[in-house]
This record gives sequence, structure tokens and C-alpha cells, in this order.
Amino acid sequence: MPIRLAVAGVTGRMGQALVRAARAAGDLEVAAGVARHQVGEDAGLAAGVGPIGVRVAARLAPELERTRPDVLVELSTAEAAPEHVEAALTRGIPAVVGTTAIPEDVLARLEAMARERRLGLVVAPNFALGAVLMMRFAAEAARYLPDVEIIELHHAGKLDAPSGTALETARRIQAGRDAARAEAAAAGGAEVPAAPARGAWVEGVPIHSVRLPGLVAHQEVIFGTEGQTLRIRHDATGREAFMPGLLLAIRRVRELDGPVRGLEPILFA
Repeated sequence: MPIRLAVAGVTGRMGQALVRAARAAGDLEVAAGVARHQVGEDAGLAAGVGPIGVRVAARLAPELERTRPDVLVELSTAEAAPEHVEAALTRGIPAVVGTTAIPEDVLARLEAMARERRLGLVVAPNFALGAVLMMRFAAEAARYLPDVEIIELHHAGKLDAPSGTALETARRIQAGRDAARAEAAAAGGAEVPAAPARGAWVEGVPIHSVRLPGLVAHQEVIFGTEGQTLRIRHDATGREAFMPGLLLAIRRVRELDGPVRGLEPILFA
């Protein structure tokens, strides 16, 4: 039987890409879709794949009751996402969350709900496999090259800045720095210096945000030291880049018995 999905934000760019990917995958089926726009229209027509028999609804909870999906995929807005995820978890439905800029205390509350109910909850700032590797490589490089800045570039319609990917990259870089400091202290060496702040200061890492038409999602992490630089860059030129990771999370979330952050716990399990 296919995995039946409820998609919040089904008429957005990511939602439309997911409808197309689910149609092509064969083992996934969009059973319900909610959005602020195009309510009443067929979600398949909005995604450009033809009718799929799912009308876009305005409210998620009634759709969850009516269709009883296997997984909620949250791709709407930071304002609407907490209510959507809570509605799914209270009904025993695991969730995959790609919406960014949800406040940390709200995420912690939703994760506590998933943990208490032993339900899968995947919260990922970026589903592109290349972006996951970029963050992993940057954290490793930060152990040896502590002076670093992040430049992230997104389409003009992206509201949050810095992006969720940039924030998570900064956190991982700081974790890499902390590990290097601990090793240096244990060896009796000097602490690893921190880079001076220019741009937004996040976890000791400057982040520069660019929002322009023509972009999709791009990030470059630049490390510098005497006589050399190291650049780690990821470019998503279309939202199809996010689909393999998103589909992986959808297929695996029902096997989890609690929350995970990012794709790494699934990708490198």
C-alpha cells in the first residue's frame, strides 16, 4: 500500500514539487492538501500533473480526520506549522517538517510531544543531500580552520534571514570549534581563536544573507587562514534537489520513535 500523505502548503513551490515527486515515485500518495491559496482547486492541477482527486482545503485538522493519512508533510509557514504538527501528533500521525524559522521553544515543545507519544518527527532545514554533506564537511573543517564566514543566497520570496540551513551550519561549526578547543586545552595548547563578527552573528559565525530574483537556494562556507582559503559551496538550482531527501524522510519517519533534527540521523544511520 502507498504511504498516504497530508501536505501542508501543498500549493507552494515545495508543495507542488512534492506532489510531482509523489506522483512519479509510485509508493506515495497525496491524500490531503491544505494551503492559503487555490482553496477548492485540485492539488494536482496546481502542481501541473493533472487531476489527482485531492481538493485543496483551508484547514488541516478536518482533513486529518477525514483522510487519516500516514504522514504529515509540513511545508507551509512558520506561523501555521506548529498548529499543523500538533494536530498530526495528537492524532498519532508522524510528521516531516521542512518549514523554517519556527521558534526554538516551539520546536522543543513539539519534539517533547513526539517523544512522549513515541512518534516520528523529522525537522530539517534542508532536504538536499548535497546541503547535508556541506554542513557535515563544514563542521569537520571548523576543527582545523576556525576563521569562517557564511554567505547564503535565496530567492526573493524567502522571508526568513538567515536561512535555517545557515543557522544550522553555524551551530555545527561552533560545535566543531568547541571540540578543537577542548582538544587544545587537554594538550596544554592555546584556545582556537574566533572569527571577528561581520554580518549577522550566529554562534560566533558571521552570516551574510542575499535575497534576489533568479536564485533558488545557495550557500557558501568560506574558511580562511594564512596563505589559503577553503570554500564549501552548495547550489540548488531547482526544488527537485530537495525531493530525494524529503522522500527519504517520509519513508523513514514512521520507523522512528521520537524526534530527530536534520537528515543526518536518517542518512547516516
